[in-house]
Amino acid sequence: MGIYDRDYYRNEPPGFRLRGPRTMVGWIILVNVIVYLVDGFTADLLFSREHLVEEWLACTPSTLVTPWLWWQFLTSGFTHAAFPEVNHILFNMLGLFFLGPPVEQRYGSREFLRLYLVIIVLGSIGWSAIGTIQGWPPTYSLVGASGAVTGVVFLFILNFPRQMLLLFFVLPVPAWLVGVLLIAYNVFGTSQGGHIAYEVHLVGIGFAAAYFHFGWNLTRLTGRWSMDWLKRRPKLHVHRPDRDEESKDKGLGREVDRILEKISEQGEASLTKKERRTLEAASREYQKNRRDV
Repeated sequence: MGIYDRDYYRNEPPGFRLRGPRTMVGWIILVNVIVYLVDGFTADLLFSREHLVEEWLACTPSTLVTPWLWWQFLTSGFTHAAFPEVNHILFNMLGLFFLGPPVEQRYGSREFLRLYLVIIVLGSIGWSAIGTIQGWPPTYSLVGASGAVTGVVFLFILNFPRQMLLLFFVLPVPAWLVGVLLIAYNVFGTSQGGHIAYEVHLVGIGFAAAYFHFGWNLTRLTGRWSMDWLKRRPKLHVHRPDRDEESKDKGLGREVDRILEKISEQGEASLTKKERRTLEAASREYQKNRRDV
């Protein structure tokens, strides 16, 4: 099979097609929205004020000492304040939508997912531990993606400190200043109490800072997961050449496949100069074949 025969090089047919998101950020947002809608519809169908999905997925102070419920450390990050409350999920998903893609591109889709899930779990464990120590009642619960989203936002700030952001969607300020304000807001919030889990936000900030400072890579630490169904296809469109070009393209095609897989896992920044030159050579070959048509 030549380089131009691969799925991600084929021109897409015209017309409407229903398909899933092309980025990990898109998949995460989709899952959160689906869980939110299912929770609301379930309550309406049962004519109940109790949101069973939210209660089932939420983390509580007792989760820490209930090993058979430890899965709630993860699921709590994919459910939000019950319908019709929309601000909770809306602002979390907006933050992820606007600042998540550059971080995903920087580290790769698989690494981004690992990072996101680890922050959710660590934040939930930390919150549950604090609740157990302080004797919070079992009616307290933790829901929301804000810990992981805060971690992603802080990673964006660390990677792009001079990028201008709109504070409160109005005031343009450099990203590093948003980072300072984000830390100050959450540190101050922990002393005020209330229904916002500032501790979870600080866990996200702390892990993001350590991840960036020490250059961690969760993909290398945990090994490769098989997530081909979530693999993002590079947005390249190359026509199919004649069969007599197949042998010529075969070696280059295998190398391009390997490099694209590396980008998917570890981000574009992980490429070596040699790998970048290989992609440039493949691009020139593509342009040459287009001119020859």
